[in-house]
Amino acid sequence: MSRQRARELAFRTLFQSERGAEPLLEVWRNVRIEVAEEAAESPEDAVYGGALGLDDLAFAEGRLQAVGEHREELDARLAAAITGWSFGQMAQTDLNVLRIASTEMSYGSEPPEVAIEMAVRLAKKFGGDESGRFVNGVLAKLIREDEARAGTDAPVRDAAGGPAADRGAAAQGAAEQSAEAGDDGSA
Repeated sequence: MSRQRARELAFRTLFQSERGAEPLLEVWRNVRIEVAEEAAESPEDAVYGGALGLDDLAFAEGRLQAVGEHREELDARLAAAITGWSFGQMAQTDLNVLRIASTEMSYGSEPPEVAIEMAVRLAKKFGGDESGRFVNGVLAKLIREDEARAGTDAPVRDAAGGPAADRGAAAQGAAEQSAEAGDDGSA
């Protein structure tokens, strides 16, 4: 299994928690049980995509724990970055993709560009026609804000792990790679 499927599982869990107004980690425990049962019973019909490795489950759980622990901070950053939309007006799929990705950008070990690319894929799979562009724009804006706050153009790794010229260039590259670049998250 890939980390992308682990991100998808984390997204689905967060979405279920939001829709059912249930505690996030309680929903996660139930999802883990369902995933294990699906793998044992009929992997070809698995709702969650089949068996998951322990590393993948730990990756998804780490993202969900970080969302739970830092929810207010993450939501405040997202609210400031999203122009013209309130969380109540947004598609919940887009909002939850943004929560997972911004968590990964802030607390994960991979370059932010990877989080952006994976988030755009999730948004395109589960969201509306413009979801990929919207998510890409909001996350690129978060990177620009981080740069401005840090006041530096320090080198970062690109999505392939090599050096990128600077975070702005890396964000630009991520934007160009996501086939629908150009939206800055505003309405």
